[in-house]
Amino acid sequence: MIKEPRPGRVKTRLGRDMGLTSAAWWFRHQSAALISRLRDPRWELTLAVAPDVAGITSRIWSADVPRVPQGGGNLGDRMARQMHIQPPGPVCIIGADIPDVRRTHIQAAFQSLGDHDATFGPATDGGYWLVGLKRMASPPPSLFRNVRWSTEHALSDSRASLPNHRIATVATLDDVDTLADLTRLRALSS
Repeated sequence: MIKEPRPGRVKTRLGRDMGLTSAAWWFRHQSAALISRLRDPRWELTLAVAPDVAGITSRIWSADVPRVPQGGGNLGDRMARQMHIQPPGPVCIIGADIPDVRRTHIQAAFQSLGDHDATFGPATDGGYWLVGLKRMASPPPSLFRNVRWSTEHALSDSRASLPNHRIATVATLDDVDTLADLTRLRALSS
């Protein structure tokens, strides 16, 4: 899930702290590095882009990476749509603002779907950076219903939207929403 990095349209909380243009610049370079890092012959990498038309035609990302529009609605609506439109089989969705995600994290998520119906990669703020479904059948209609997005309840609410499903958890990683998040991650990596 990725947005075209336009000032004022991406990372607005980060932009309040460091300026909208700087936040968009950070996101542009972060997402490009992430896409490059996650290329792997074991899976198909597809960008679910927003805004739909501008994201599909954007020259910011490599033209050889397939793109699909996210469509409208809240984050849950858009992620559920992606779960429905992808070919049958396991699917993992991640955000593009997680600097520490590596191929080994994605591999672990797909492996966890071998004996689980769903998997989550928790974020330290109570949300999550990854959600995956085995998808032997259509995702359940309850998927992502009643989730309090952008709160510390997002992960627990999302797990609750999958009753009677075997759920795995993979590595906990940090996303970047604020300058404090970015500063903390930079300090940890130095």
